[in-house]
Amino acid sequence: MAGAVFFDLDRTLLRGASTPVIRNSLAKVGLVSEKGLPGESIFLRVYNVFGESMAHMAVARLAAFASKGWSVELANKAGEIASHDLIELIAPFAPALIAEHKSELRPLVLATTTPWHLVAPFARLAGFDDVIATRYDVRDGYFTGRLDGRFVWSGWKLAQVKQWARDNSISLKDSFAYSDSIYDTPLLSAVGYPYCVNPDNRLRALAIARRWPTLFLDVPPGVPKFVGIEPFEVARRLIRPSMIPFARFEVTGAERARASGPVIIACNHRSYFDVAAVGIVASKIGRPIRFLAKKEMIDAPIIGPMARSMGAIRVDRGADSDKPLNEAIRGLRSGEAIGIFPQGTIPRGEKFFDPVLYGKTGAVRLARETGAKIVPVGIWGTEKVWPRSARIPKVSNVINPPHVFIKVGQPIDVDTLDNDVVLATQQLMEAIVKLLPEAARKRAKPTAEQISIAMPPGSTIS
Repeated sequence: MAGAVFFDLDRTLLRGASTPVIRNSLAKVGLVSEKGLPGESIFLRVYNVFGESMAHMAVARLAAFASKGWSVELANKAGEIASHDLIELIAPFAPALIAEHKSELRPLVLATTTPWHLVAPFARLAGFDDVIATRYDVRDGYFTGRLDGRFVWSGWKLAQVKQWARDNSISLKDSFAYSDSIYDTPLLSAVGYPYCVNPDNRLRALAIARRWPTLFLDVPPGVPKFVGIEPFEVARRLIRPSMIPFARFEVTGAERARASGPVIIACNHRSYFDVAAVGIVASKIGRPIRFLAKKEMIDAPIIGPMARSMGAIRVDRGADSDKPLNEAIRGLRSGEAIGIFPQGTIPRGEKFFDPVLYGKTGAVRLARETGAKIVPVGIWGTEKVWPRSARIPKVSNVINPPHVFIKVGQPIDVDTLDNDVVLATQQLMEAIVKLLPEAARKRAKPTAEQISIAMPPGSTIS
């Protein structure tokens, strides 16, 4: 027997509650008043942050009684109207997960307390194969105010899932379930592959105890959240120039990277401290930049934890080379800002002083694969904060800290670059060079001491 995939709706598949969208659609067809109930907005905010409670479910149960006398035709129309707005609420990383399950030919089932008539159109539009939802009793084309069967919640949701599995020859032990709520513990316990998505505090504790995986489908895999907040939201309040006394920052053009939607931030590479420098840009624009960074940088002290908190993608050249790019593609298709150092590594020795920058083709390939624009960024001075020859940054240099210059260029449409990916990469690197200070564009013979500083710790000049 094959397995299936069961998704909860609110705070799991969707970024929050479906209630406001459904209520608006009901108002548009004249089934409810446009004015909400007193305290409704506060009630929903509490739900979005903390998840389901008995009070929320009590209100949901009363909804059937409140629907007495509604036209089923108008309710179906409201569901169709709501479906398009609900699609916009799907968590950014959920489509990739859904596509993965579809590629394995697993049936997708939406299992939710939300009334069937109001959510079935959305499920069809989102690509689900079936819906398990609360059904309202109907007579002569109108709702009677009673339930048709059980309220699909907690243990009764599991009962409905079991019945559906029997009817469709599905093995629950081979099935997946995704939910945010402690009240879905019966369902999560019944399947072979339970996933706690944006879990409420009680489910989070249970997930730890039972070693169930925890996901947040509105952030990249591996980025944690607590009470709806990811580490970046905390880090961006700390990653300020004033909080890094051993460096002085001058940032220009940061607003060019602020645009919502997918964008590739392409930077030159002079130091492990470059990640912190771009972190300053991220804090200014208010959106995280998920960097592809070498494992040496991700594993480094101080900078490594900062990079991981922003969802950095670890690149291990000795492992699967396609995995980081696939993660970046998934992030871009989910509307993320992805950062990349096209040079791949910090140039060594004399190459560090070459005014011509040479890049790998990854940034251009990502842009062509996803349609994302490339934002070039020029960085200068980070090598004085953390030289290539040092194992840690010079954090004690607070009396006369070096200046770090960060200049963000105009976004580049990849279609304006050369068709050849190598030549297009050269054009991108030239755009980055133009953002650097004049001294960076002049060729000069470095001294032996300068070359030694530009070598990794323990290396010798050959």
